[in-house]
Amino acid sequence: MKELLLIVLAYLIGSIPTALIVSKRFFGIDIRDYGSGNMGATNTFRVLGSRYGTMVMAIDILKGLVAAGLFSVIPFYLHNEWERTNFMIGLGLAAVTGHIFPIFAGFKGGKGVATLFGMILAVQPVIAISCTGVFLLVLYLTRYVSLSSILAAIALPICVLWIWNEHEVLYRIFALLVAVLVIFTHQKNIGRILRGVESRIPILKHRDRRKSRRRHD
Repeated sequence: MKELLLIVLAYLIGSIPTALIVSKRFFGIDIRDYGSGNMGATNTFRVLGSRYGTMVMAIDILKGLVAAGLFSVIPFYLHNEWERTNFMIGLGLAAVTGHIFPIFAGFKGGKGVATLFGMILAVQPVIAISCTGVFLLVLYLTRYVSLSSILAAIALPICVLWIWNEHEVLYRIFALLVAVLVIFTHQKNIGRILRGVESRIPILKHRDRRKSRRRHD
């Protein structure tokens, strides 16, 4: 019973509509009426700028981190690693589900990537940091948050199955499912990238201006 209550609580934590709260609090708008209509960090970057996009991303990551950490409420999981890992994954997935289908925002949320990252950070920090490196590198090179998220998600099973060779079967299955889920939820983004119409987030513009000046010199 305690586990079920914690999973429900994790879902409610994930359901906190960060982007919606930020857009209404600071701009008086509903973020879902702008850009891609998505209530996530990527659309917040696109519509509200890097400052508020970073704020939303950080809070959404924290949602996954806090939700996965709820296992500590039950002493049993503090001393049983295998059961703890499985329960943390369950709690994290509940939070991700809440982010994608938030009860506090009419079940119309974001894509869950940031919250998913927070969960992975709680379960396996080293792998989470590795995926972050992939995300930041792709973001620096392209300024596409969507492409950065997709490639970071693909890096997850690579890290879990081959680089660190984690032996926990559920963790390996979970890593593969994450990659599939992120690719599935970013189908429209992939189409826009292929057509060359995907929006880039407003960072590193000084770098682009320098390159443009060099081409015209």
